[in-house]
Amino acid sequence: PNYMILKFSKRLFIILLFTNCSVNYGQLKKVAHLQSDLEEVSGVEMTNDGDKFYMMNDGGNHPRLYVVNEKGKIDKTIYVEGKNEDWEDLTKDASGNVYIGDFGNNRNKRKDLKIYKLAANDLNTGKNVTPQKIEFSFPNQKKFPPKKKNRYFDVESFFHHNGYLYLFTKSRVKKDYGRTDLYKIPATVGKHEAQYINTFTTCDKSDCWITSAAISPNGKKVVLLSHENVWQFTNFKGDDFLSGKMTKFDLDHESQKEGICFKDNNTVYITDEKAHGEGRNLYVFLLD
Repeated sequence: PNYMILKFSKRLFIILLFTNCSVNYGQLKKVAHLQSDLEEVSGVEMTNDGDKFYMMNDGGNHPRLYVVNEKGKIDKTIYVEGKNEDWEDLTKDASGNVYIGDFGNNRNKRKDLKIYKLAANDLNTGKNVTPQKIEFSFPNQKKFPPKKKNRYFDVESFFHHNGYLYLFTKSRVKKDYGRTDLYKIPATVGKHEAQYINTFTTCDKSDCWITSAAISPNGKKVVLLSHENVWQFTNFKGDDFLSGKMTKFDLDHESQKEGICFKDNNTVYITDEKAHGEGRNLYVFLLD
């Protein structure tokens, strides 16, 4: 009998140990585990009231925009009249209009790069939204696809600022994966040629790919996200956001992070996709 008690106590101790042990998210604080519909969450932005989030999945999924609460549950599903060719990031303007970047371009062969603009009024009143289209091309891309050494035209990151949309490219060139080129286009309906601004290189590994970008409410901080790091830019000149002071934050946590947005001028939210049995979470991170 005593042996059975000891055996039971040992099992109970192990169960309690694993139940109470916390997962290490490095510098991140986990806010919520997201609902299963957000398996491949690729963009996050705060709603105008500041207490919920817009989220969407990337390419190949349904063209839907989700309103998600802080517990990770979907409160509302908005059906967008348009194809999810390769949705990659979300942003919004001061009026509450939401922009969805359908510009994922892994093979650098797309000629239909576009951004969907969803009017604030439509988002507030309806569940089916017909967006406006903002189309663009890169002036320095002549072939579709270009040679492998010139494949710098994939995009996963952008934000809205002062009437423009700022795009950060994702390099597909080996040994130059960390390169991101900054372009801008007007945030207006029509076909635009992107205007090049500057280039920044994070490092040379695929883990250094830039997967999302955001600008702080006061317009003084820009952040770029990768699977392991956040790069912060401050004291930049005009809209050359890649100039000025750069601060690199090591998150001490690796996952397929695909979305970032500001909560306030010093705090960001980050999302990751589910991969290798982990992820599909919402995190918060405090910037120095």
